[in-house]
Amino acid sequence: MICNLLLVDDHSLIRAGVRALVSDIPGYAVIGEASDGSQLLTMVQRLDPDIILLDISMKDTGGLEALGHLQQIRPRSKVLILSMHTDPALIMQALEMGAHGYLLKDTTAIELEQALDALRSNERYLSPAIAHTVINQALVRAQGSKADAVDNHNLTARQLEILRLIVRGKSTREIANGLGLSIKTVETHRSQIMKRLQIFDVAGLVLFAVRERIISLDD
Repeated sequence: MICNLLLVDDHSLIRAGVRALVSDIPGYAVIGEASDGSQLLTMVQRLDPDIILLDISMKDTGGLEALGHLQQIRPRSKVLILSMHTDPALIMQALEMGAHGYLLKDTTAIELEQALDALRSNERYLSPAIAHTVINQALVRAQGSKADAVDNHNLTARQLEILRLIVRGKSTREIANGLGLSIKTVETHRSQIMKRLQIFDVAGLVLFAVRERIISLDD
């Protein structure tokens, strides 16, 4: 089944470039283009796209303003932000307002396909280039306030420890070596964490840890 995309950017050359990239990715098709958030809100109800590739900064109605309305009029459409902005506060704002992923405009075709596949599978996607930015912003927000996550989220102390390492970008092998555990044990904990939280991708775990203030500066 084809996954339908709607491109939203006020630069026609950017839209043409993204359309060209998408044309080489099997299973995806661009069904419409909009030059600002206002056009997007008009077109989205008629076209009913599966995924919206949305710029943040546009001349008239901006991406963030449109994003707030999209949650009300077309909540089933996934939103992938495609922006040049790397400001951590702006990225966090977009994610908190309902964006399902965030890519920088200098992304590669391979990464664009990975992001689209993630959203299509009801997962979230953060570009590796900005993942550290999101985590650092989470640390700043969490400073001075630490949630009792074991009680609130039904995770053991060990699972919390592993969760913090996961959202900091540590691999399974690194976690195992650092905690003196086997790789199989870490994989088991990782699987149990995801099942208990009903979150099955790393980007989703990062956003969960941000929202619940599970990570802090002294972790």
